Amino acid sequence: MKFEIANLAMAAVAAVGITFGAASARAADKDIVDTAVGAGQFNTLAAALTAAGLVETLKGAGPYTVFAPTDEAFAALPAGTVDNLLKPENKDQLTAVLTYHVVPGKVMAADVVKITEAKTVNGAMITVKVDGDTVMINDATVTAADVAASNGVIHVIDKVILPPQ
Repeated sequence: MKFEIANLAMAAVAAVGITFGAASARAADKDIVDTAVGAGQFNTLAAALTAAGLVETLKGAGPYTVFAPTDEAFAALPAGTVDNLLKPENKDQLTAVLTYHVVPGKVMAADVVKITEAKTVNGAMITVKVDGDTVMINDATVTAADVAASNGVIHVIDKVILPPQ
């Protein structure tokens, strides 16, 4: 069974302002992984990054732009999808999904309005659409943008985006 996943990475939210609470102010002192873990809404993403062996990469120098699906976004996937992807024998599929959510470089929300697509670390392209205050990465909506990290930026999305098969 093939699973398409992830677009954690390039097009930030142009007009959506981010209020990520007090954690946002401290986020620039933490790398992408620690910033996401500290937010409390990315537990599934953190588990997936661990299973895929990508934690050290995203703790590295970067910079990276991560389009981070929330726990709710992962929960909306068909039943059993996450558990299946987390199995060791599906590590390649999981990695493909996760790296589809990452764009090399630091792409801030203000930069997103200037692009219509971006190449992910996965190698596949994601589409970026801006309509008023709404920014879409493929079919996911950016719900918070410009969450600063020491090695890049996180843009929160409401769906897990899947790479083309």
